[in-house]
Amino acid sequence: MAKEDFYKLLGVERNASDAEIKKSYRRLAMKYHPDRNKDNQAEAEAKFKQIKEAYEVLSDPKKRSAYDQFGHAGVDPSMGGGRGGFGAESFSDIFGDVFGDIFGGGGRARSSVQRGADLRYNLELTLEEAVAGTEAKIRVPVLVVCSECSGSGAKKGSSPVICSTCHGHGQVRMQQGFFSVQQTCPTCRGTGKQIKDPCGKCYGQGRVQETKTLSVKVPAGVDTGDRIRLAGEGEAGERGGPAGDLYVQVQVKEHEIFTRDGANLYCEVPISFPTACLGGEIEVPTLDGKVMLKIPAETQTGKLFRLRGKGVKPVRGGAIGDLLCRVQIETPVHLTKEQKELIQQLGDSLSGGGKHHSPQEHSWTDGVKSFFDKLTG
Repeated sequence: MAKEDFYKLLGVERNASDAEIKKSYRRLAMKYHPDRNKDNQAEAEAKFKQIKEAYEVLSDPKKRSAYDQFGHAGVDPSMGGGRGGFGAESFSDIFGDVFGDIFGGGGRARSSVQRGADLRYNLELTLEEAVAGTEAKIRVPVLVVCSECSGSGAKKGSSPVICSTCHGHGQVRMQQGFFSVQQTCPTCRGTGKQIKDPCGKCYGQGRVQETKTLSVKVPAGVDTGDRIRLAGEGEAGERGGPAGDLYVQVQVKEHEIFTRDGANLYCEVPISFPTACLGGEIEVPTLDGKVMLKIPAETQTGKLFRLRGKGVKPVRGGAIGDLLCRVQIETPVHLTKEQKELIQQLGDSLSGGGKHHSPQEHSWTDGVKSFFDKLTG
């Protein structure tokens, strides 16, 4: 009977990440564990073994690569694949096993102690929080050491036993033609031990999922893309291994007034036509409060005004940035008849001055005329 596709067994896409594969495996392992299916234990046990086999292949980069290339033949020794079939290991790996066997170096179980996985948490901050620094409370789902079995995976009062397949060596011997090679024991996955009576809380995994509440101190000046490392707050290690780390990824929300570029802040400031013509003072916001900005007479739209020291102090040190205000002259709207007449009078008066009053307009008009003269010339 043909084996079912490992990716379909775990319910993941072929391009699934390691984290997605692990998550799906844990969910299915809990669902089909024989201890949780008393009514159809034999069927659940068969399904559980299939899921376990699929995870053992897809969680190992070399085995997964061989499986992606050659299918089940790439990882099944009986089909000429796996290490014996030269599908998943290099020649140097295989000869290392062979000569290790000859000179007495092979057949030892690898340590079952493994470091826990690192985790990432996306933390959204307002611009004000990012600039000033803050302390955030976050809730993170994470694997922790099972309190029932203290991480052993065995039921309380029992202990893991010597693996019946490899007899504690962690590896099994395989004959391939003239070569005698070794591969990781499929039963104990190289640990040399089996759990005959699994813990009822973690089902032999040694770890359970919980949601931890953590306090994150965010330093002043962080920006989108910055990471804060919380050592030891990742997943618990296996069989007493050290915990991984938690990396808090900063994402600063879009601000309604300011945009940030490194240490500097930018904002658009609308000003009235009379203020642009005659000059004056306007009130502008900063992260420290309101300040007065002096607008000189005859200011053009798009002009930048710099307020020194009103930007951001970078988290990695350096001078405080500036706030740059770009003025935009606002065209009056909803004019009365009288206002329109007054503006028309002003326009008539200004047109009489020519380039004296509108140098940019006439310079642009002259450029356009020259352009068309070249086209028709």
